[in-house]
Amino acid sequence: MNVVKNKKWESGKCMALALQQLINGLTLGAVYGLIAIGYTMVYGIIGMINFAHGDIYMVSAFIAVSAFTLLASLGITSVPLALLTVLLLSVLFTSVYGWAVERTAYRPLRGSTRLAPLISAIGMSIFLQNMVQLTQGARVKPIPPVVVGGFDLYASEGFTVHLAYSQLLIVIVTVALMAAFSYVIGKTSFGRQQRACEQDPTMTALLGINVDRTISLTFMLGATLAAVAGVLVTVYYGVVDFYIGFVAGIKAFTAAVLGGIGSMPGAMLGGLLIGLVEAFWAAYLSPEYKDVATFSILILVLMFRPSGLLGRPEVEKV
Repeated sequence: MNVVKNKKWESGKCMALALQQLINGLTLGAVYGLIAIGYTMVYGIIGMINFAHGDIYMVSAFIAVSAFTLLASLGITSVPLALLTVLLLSVLFTSVYGWAVERTAYRPLRGSTRLAPLISAIGMSIFLQNMVQLTQGARVKPIPPVVVGGFDLYASEGFTVHLAYSQLLIVIVTVALMAAFSYVIGKTSFGRQQRACEQDPTMTALLGINVDRTISLTFMLGATLAAVAGVLVTVYYGVVDFYIGFVAGIKAFTAAVLGGIGSMPGAMLGGLLIGLVEAFWAAYLSPEYKDVATFSILILVLMFRPSGLLGRPEVEKV
């Protein structure tokens, strides 16, 4: 009798743990997916990786911390109003950073070899890291909890599956942004201009489309998604530091490659898969080596399926 009871208890606990890690993994993967879309949008239009994109996300997180601190000092206690205000400020300032990266690190080198913009983007990444470190300090920046509470989805003996409101917020915002950006890219005039620039920028310019403006707007849209991810991560974890952009940027790049660089659905799929791998690896194996699992996936994808899960092999134009 005791053996059956123990087996039932262990089974319930395992199921509850798996469900909890599924929620945690989807939450983390949604953030990676938002950042990965920025990588894939830039690659899709100019064929290059913006390695400063992760640090744009880091800058947005610091902007969010400063904005939350300022609103608290002004006595604004309404959570929806604070979230909306911080989100708008982060999107505004971070999109300017995205425009500046394109204008200084990419546009002057667009006609040069492919290696030159890559080195320039890495230099911009280092510059942003050091700028934030010098202006904000090297210590972590905490904020009080903004979105608190949640509800229990499942309870087993000794273990409860909890869904926090902050996790729900991340998933809802991610789904809404995916729907909005899919519509913008697929149904609007700007989306058609972007696809035209991707296929043949010279012919696109001859047709009267401002290629430079389209590319700049693409960088700004990618930075907007990074800004939203930065605000959501700040709300979720409540602490940021100047190094989070490097780690999150590399993992989001892995997600973009895994899903298929250049594919927006692939970027989100890759982000969700990376988030799930990290969550389950940390729960069932060793949390110290979850990054090893992520980068091992990147190596395997580059070896056996370079185009990614939803990507298409590049056809060399002659």
